[in-house]
Amino acid sequence: MQRLYDFIRSHPTGVDVFWAVVLLGFSGLWIGSMPALEPAVGYAAVAVLFSLVVALRRRAPERMLLLAVALGLAQLAFDIETFMADFAMLVVIFTVAAHDGPRWASRLALVGGLCAAPLSQLRWPLEGTVSVPAQVFFTVIMAVPFALAWVLGDSLRTRRAYFAQLEEKASRLEREREAQAKVAVAAERARIARELHDVVAHNVSVMVVQADGAAYVMDTSPETAKQALETISTTGRQALAEMRRLLGILRTGEHREAGEYVPQPDVEQIEELVEQVRGAGLTVDLTVEGTPRELPTGVGLTAYRIVQEALTNTRKHGGPDVGASVRLVYFDDGLGLLVEDDGRGAPQEMYEDGGADGRGHGLIGMRERVGMVGGTLDAGPRPGGGFRISALLPLKPAH
Repeated sequence: MQRLYDFIRSHPTGVDVFWAVVLLGFSGLWIGSMPALEPAVGYAAVAVLFSLVVALRRRAPERMLLLAVALGLAQLAFDIETFMADFAMLVVIFTVAAHDGPRWASRLALVGGLCAAPLSQLRWPLEGTVSVPAQVFFTVIMAVPFALAWVLGDSLRTRRAYFAQLEEKASRLEREREAQAKVAVAAERARIARELHDVVAHNVSVMVVQADGAAYVMDTSPETAKQALETISTTGRQALAEMRRLLGILRTGEHREAGEYVPQPDVEQIEELVEQVRGAGLTVDLTVEGTPRELPTGVGLTAYRIVQEALTNTRKHGGPDVGASVRLVYFDDGLGLLVEDDGRGAPQEMYEDGGADGRGHGLIGMRERVGMVGGTLDAGPRPGGGFRISALLPLKPAH
């Protein structure tokens, strides 16, 4: 049964031709059984043309409608009474109403169908003495099939349009989901890039400073050189652990061994960060004001990365004998950060345009991080020399 249904759906014109042949056959039998018909040739021509209307109704619905209207008018003009072939009018009215074509064709089909019965009664009134109410009732009854044919066709067209709209909406939602997924992937890659920048820039700069110091005092103070090498080793292991955590995010679907990743740093690790920087030879003062408390994960990570990047820039651009200060202020509804140094500071284009060579993205990354948590950031030269980075991070998500 399903195969037959699939065949009918895949060969609509063939099905229409079959029913056209059936209609023509029954019409021919009716004409043959009525030898007194005049003109017989006219009835035969109307039967053939109405069969053509049924056969081509789905290939050219508007043209077949016009042909059906012309045949109906010809019947009125040449006194060819209605017979079995006129059933094609119902078929073409249904087809045009169901077809998603020009609206004039659907309106013409409705008007023509409603006018067919009254015109037929006026041209060929009922035989015998029939009252006017009876004639009106009979005319209404004859008009009902035409109205039903149009209503069924229009309902089918509306339902098809509704399902097409649902399919289009589902397709659009699917495209939107794919676009959102791509945006999420790009955002995650940007986040990982910022994390890697902070990890690599900070830890490698510490290792370079310690390596230079170890090479300088290797002969005169082996113990100091040994401590510098231990600092390099510790810093390198910390950098590898953080990089393993970041790169592990990209390895979805692979088996993750226990202990492979380390937690993301937060405000509590800022003191360890300052101690590490002090060990690299940079004088840093840390001040905490207010009552320390647990912060949202995003705020804590952002605060840590800002301090890390600020101290890294101080070592890179501050010059010799530079000192820095880190100040954390806990407010009722936010966390304030202030990182200052008394060195030369970065050039103007370094914090405005990302560096003269286009590769200085540290402060740009800071602004992106602060913007993600709904905070504000101010970075620039400090009056009297040096550089200042000030940030305010809200403890509640931005609306």
